[in-house]
Amino acid sequence: MNLFQKIKSKFKDDVCEGCGGKCTETFKQLYMLDQTVGHYARYENPSYYKKNLYKVEKKTDIPSGVYACGITEYTCQECHKKLVKLSIFLPVRDQEMHETPVYYRNGEMDDFIR
Repeated sequence: MNLFQKIKSKFKDDVCEGCGGKCTETFKQLYMLDQTVGHYARYENPSYYKKNLYKVEKKTDIPSGVYACGITEYTCQECHKKLVKLSIFLPVRDQEMHETPVYYRNGEMDDFIR
């Protein structure tokens, strides 16, 4: 992998950081998080999310003032490496106030999303 691909993989979720290949979405689901306005805390430990995420079908199912989490899994078409991204946000009116995403690169969330 050349330097350009390595840099690009740091900014784009659909570029494999292992080989620079194209990644595709292989899983996507919306969840409600048990945190409310003014009480958001970021966690790196995947066990926190496994215990505190509740599957929802659409954003309107999330009560006002409660955080949401979109989980997306990307799989490289070439080397089959997986990346799981947790996009945590607070739905406010017709907008989303996003927090810094949480990434898992070593299968930490596989048992949760399967």
